[in-house]
Amino acid sequence: MADQSESEWAREVGPPAPDSLLDLYYWLQLTREVERVLANLYRQNKVIGGLYRSLGQEAGAVGTAYALRRRADGTGDVLSPAIRDLGAMLMMGAAPADIMKQYMARGDGPTGGRETNVHFSDYGKGYVGLISHLGVMVGVMAGVALSFKVRGEDRVALVYSGDGMTSTGGFHEGLNLAAVQRLPLVVVVENNGYAYSTPTSKQTAAAAFTDKADGYGIRGERVDGNDVLEVWAASRRAVEHARAGGGPTLLELVTYRRLGHAEHDSQPYVPAGEVSEWEARDPVDRYERWLLETGGMEAGELERVRERVREEVAEARSVAESSPMPEPRSGVDGVYAHERGWIPWTRGGLEDPDEA
Repeated sequence: MADQSESEWAREVGPPAPDSLLDLYYWLQLTREVERVLANLYRQNKVIGGLYRSLGQEAGAVGTAYALRRRADGTGDVLSPAIRDLGAMLMMGAAPADIMKQYMARGDGPTGGRETNVHFSDYGKGYVGLISHLGVMVGVMAGVALSFKVRGEDRVALVYSGDGMTSTGGFHEGLNLAAVQRLPLVVVVENNGYAYSTPTSKQTAAAAFTDKADGYGIRGERVDGNDVLEVWAASRRAVEHARAGGGPTLLELVTYRRLGHAEHDSQPYVPAGEVSEWEARDPVDRYERWLLETGGMEAGELERVRERVREEVAEARSVAESSPMPEPRSGVDGVYAHERGWIPWTRGGLEDPDEA
């Protein structure tokens, strides 16, 4: 994997437009700032349940989602995140305030306080919420991709997987179906070193996860997951391959989980010095250096982006913290057939959402 992305990028797609460069920087900063605020809320006991941060992995979610057709009318590409892909959901249109409400289980949040984390969907904007059973979303998104193929729609599905998910039957079944049917699916394996406390070396004997692509008869590509431009370029290749009818791609992003599995995990299993080694390869810092040294940006331009992000996230936090907790009675809404009650986003646009 190359340490510098600019030569590869120029060879593949030509010099990036300045607006695109700053846009990528905005999404990287927004992802990190939203998660920073969520960590602060977690320490104040305002987050209900766990918090799974993507510190050091932001380039993977942002670079891949940036390659998709992002629309809000239900006609764009569709993705399904893993627990560390908050950046991808933000890019697809999930509002920072709604994400905070979701984590804080507020009554006017996406699931009305019924669920937390990234377990919510918006089919119009193009994201399908994660199911906690590891690996099964590969099969779900293979089904989504199959629907695109059957209906003749020019759309692509993308699904994220941690390295641990590749050891599950659901991962294999979904990817094998997508391969046999030549579906427009991109399977992103975020190889971040650990599945909770299990190192990648104990997940697979293969030298790389992309080695397994040959076994499925599909395209595979392995890139530096901490280089947002390289991730974007590789994702564009995978998405264009799928859209042209070439079938799935197994895209491996080599990155690192700099925090524990969740906020409660202090990482006692990590060797000394490993985290600091990867901290020096931080994707946001690397991209900042590239923008200043190669991308033609001025320090003031980057500071204006950071200031915009701080203001937006502060406003989102204010909105979320002032939102109400769920009414106790709402806990039985939707349980009994004769009670309409709360309607989830996934059914809100239907003429009769109770019949969905």
